Amino acid sequence: MAGPLSSLKVLDFSTLLPGPYATMLLADMGAEVLRIEAPDRVDLTKVMPPFDGKFSTAFSYLTRGKDTLQLNLKKEGAADKIKEMVKDYDIVVEQFRPGVMDRLGIGYETLREINPRLIYCAITGYGQTGPYKDRAGHDINYLSIAGVSSHCGRADSGPPPMGIQIADVAGGSHHAVMGILAAVIERQQTGKGQFVDISMTDAAFALNAMSGAACLAGGVEQKPEGGLLNGGSFYDYYQTSDGRWLSVGSLEPQFSARLCDTLGLSELKSLALSQKPDDQKQLKAAIQEKVKEKTLAEWQEIFAGQDACVEPVLTISEAAEHPQLKARGMVIEVDRGDGEMQRQVGLPIKIGGSGSCD
Repeated sequence: MAGPLSSLKVLDFSTLLPGPYATMLLADMGAEVLRIEAPDRVDLTKVMPPFDGKFSTAFSYLTRGKDTLQLNLKKEGAADKIKEMVKDYDIVVEQFRPGVMDRLGIGYETLREINPRLIYCAITGYGQTGPYKDRAGHDINYLSIAGVSSHCGRADSGPPPMGIQIADVAGGSHHAVMGILAAVIERQQTGKGQFVDISMTDAAFALNAMSGAACLAGGVEQKPEGGLLNGGSFYDYYQTSDGRWLSVGSLEPQFSARLCDTLGLSELKSLALSQKPDDQKQLKAAIQEKVKEKTLAEWQEIFAGQDACVEPVLTISEAAEHPQLKARGMVIEVDRGDGEMQRQVGLPIKIGGSGSCD
């Protein structure tokens, strides 16, 4: 069955992660995506280990569902080819620094003269305006500038290097898709395209959400282990006897009471509801002492029948085999390009009356 975006054609000039992840989502939902690949410049994700077959696993994943056209945009005639092609496309996605596409002769103003319905999305670290617009950066820099890193991690060890690319994906990719689809809806009303300016730093700043509200409106500067959700309460991770970890999110009274009863700490129920840091420290220490008494598997069995917001910290391979993620079809088999099938992370957006996006 055709996906909900099957009427859209996307011309993708992006490399690395943010743009390709965004266009992969569009392709997964049915859009026709054509990648423009420079034959003289290797996309780093293509050579980033590990490999499965000819390409890296990251590259195979990020390019699924897309076609590829090799074209050196700096060569004579390349801009003319793009100008001709863009007549038939709905969306352009690019990830160059501001001004690069203009210098190549295929910037937004040029392309919209050819196709006024074109939706043009530029994903950059800092956006198209501002003093940092031409500055280089990576995910870790955007999270730092946006204030996210300042209230993550532990008070005695500083901000952690994240295991996922938050500014790149939750910031750049997801906000790009939202902006593009908002522009598609606008075009349905007006017949005109839009320029979508996505700054990964802007998006990361917006992800501060409740912490941002507490700081900006409440005047409370956020610090590691200083809040309810970042280690300042018993809402935290606890190490088991076998060196694994258990997540405890039992914030609401009914859940915290069930947690304490299950752990044999019924006398400490009142501490879970306390706003006093010393009470929270006492409860955390008691939970940690209890959790260290058993293995992760033992705690999984104990909490399996308890609706207490307590779950194991799983590895990715363990998560892939979890019955909930399997039931949701979050691991799929995809042709990696040579007829061999490869396991990949599936589309998390389920659309359709049956609860699937097949």
